Amino acid sequence: MSILQAVILGIVQGITEFLPVSSSGHLAILQKLFGIEIEDGALLFDIALHVGTLLSVIVVLRDDVWKLLRRPVQKLTGLLLVSTAITALFAIVLKKIPAGATGRPLLESAFSSSAFLGIAFLITSLSLVIAEFLRSRGGKVRHESEAGVFDAVIIGVCQGFGVLPGISRSGSTLAGALGRKLDRDFAARYSFLLAIPAILGALVLEIKDMHSAGATGSGISIIPTVAGAASAALVGFFAMNFMLTLIRSRRLYGFSLYTGILGIAILFWTFI
Repeated sequence: MSILQAVILGIVQGITEFLPVSSSGHLAILQKLFGIEIEDGALLFDIALHVGTLLSVIVVLRDDVWKLLRRPVQKLTGLLLVSTAITALFAIVLKKIPAGATGRPLLESAFSSSAFLGIAFLITSLSLVIAEFLRSRGGKVRHESEAGVFDAVIIGVCQGFGVLPGISRSGSTLAGALGRKLDRDFAARYSFLLAIPAILGALVLEIKDMHSAGATGSGISIIPTVAGAASAALVGFFAMNFMLTLIRSRRLYGFSLYTGILGIAILFWTFI
């Protein structure tokens, strides 16, 4: 992998991790275009990209993170733990369920299927439309103090589907929160705070997989790896700030249109 390819992948990771358009889906597309596979040593590079985006979350939400660290026993901590536990359950199940006659896990097969990727982008598009529709039907907007365990469960289920490539994690959690009529500021902050345990969980699983396979990630040298992580962190910082500002005053229909067009294009390319 060249340094330029690494920087491009880092930029895409940084942007799409926090925009509701699916980072895993976009990375899967680019990795296919660049001819990069996990077996070729890209696993360590994926870990580096996750570290970069994790740093950007911590920096942007440093006030919220500091409050949680200073007083870990509080309602918000409990809600985040509930959502994370539901998501972890989804991930475990998806790693165990076989897909078709191949016997490969569904989650693994999803990353190599262009048809699944196209359908998943369409699901992301539809979920954003449904969430904005439910929110626009009227009713009381609920603030952070009114969020409850049922909200955390719903958002955790939504994030669980975001484990699959093409289904946006941030889009799913935002859709769940907005569909539950939580106010837009809290919906955005909750979604991005959930990214911290989600990214940490992905890191643990990837490190475990790399260790189990005896891989070293030597297929990609250290300079492209560092360049990718740095670009992911820097771009992720700006992408998060952009989304936090945008979601407070704008609806998500633009992202729905983008993922819908992308999903249709992928299916057209796959079958036609």
